[in-house]
Amino acid sequence: MISSLSRLPIRTSAAVALLVTLATALLPQSASARSTGVLATHKSPFNCGKTFYANNWTPSHNPSGSIDWQSYGSDAINGETVRATAGGTAYFNDAGSTSYGKWVEVRHSDGTRTRYAHLATMVRAAGGSMSVSQGTVIGTVGSTGGSTAPHLHYEQRTSTGAVDTSPTVDGVTVSLGQRKAVTSTNSCGGGTNPYTPEEVCGSGYAVIDSAALTGGRTYLLYNSGNGYNCVTTLKTTNVGTASSMSAFLEPQGEARATDSGSYGYYAGPVSRSAPGQCVRWGGSIGSSSYTSPFEHCG
Repeated sequence: MISSLSRLPIRTSAAVALLVTLATALLPQSASARSTGVLATHKSPFNCGKTFYANNWTPSHNPSGSIDWQSYGSDAINGETVRATAGGTAYFNDAGSTSYGKWVEVRHSDGTRTRYAHLATMVRAAGGSMSVSQGTVIGTVGSTGGSTAPHLHYEQRTSTGAVDTSPTVDGVTVSLGQRKAVTSTNSCGGGTNPYTPEEVCGSGYAVIDSAALTGGRTYLLYNSGNGYNCVTTLKTTNVGTASSMSAFLEPQGEARATDSGSYGYYAGPVSRSAPGQCVRWGGSIGSSSYTSPFEHCG
């Protein structure tokens, strides 16, 4: 929901905030967890280095405590990549022209949940699910459902299902009535790729072979349910920085299918039906490449 941009933030009393902090610190960890229900450490839902405003509108936002992520003066946020703020299992939904529109719920291992709504696109169809790490791409910002302009509706829910009214993202707590600029540190290098081969190829695929490349690895996966092979090449260094990459798959006796370009995380997926056939597969990162013989027949 987008409220008036002229709305001023309501400052929480510093004294009250200090008392709450001290009281929480004196509680045993298990008691504190039960009282808040929020355990996961969340990063911004945007690409590394991106700065957007987190608006915790009051009193008219529904549900109270949810965040509207926006850019001011333009719709620059429209189409931005949306990433999981913490790891878990993502469930993809489409409420149509009402409410959330296209939306994703990530259920975290501690029982808490996050929701991302009004998406323009999702990486899985409605009804699908997948395992995600912190930073895994789940969709793009849009204005579907009951939205009136592009923004990302975001919620942090406790293990009881209640919305946390003072969510903390990338170390910044945004209490009711506040608007704060937050710069993302999500997926900021460190050699960690937020994707896995299984996430890239999709549900039902499992890795059956791989080969090392300088700066990453290329993978061959197979789906025993439909007889399809899938190849993807993932980076392990310079993650998030676009550079030349490729992935290819060639069932014996058929034309080769290739995906190549300047990518930050992975090339592919390249999928082909090849039940009972040998396949040649491989990929590249920069000048480092791998090409298999025809193998994995049948």
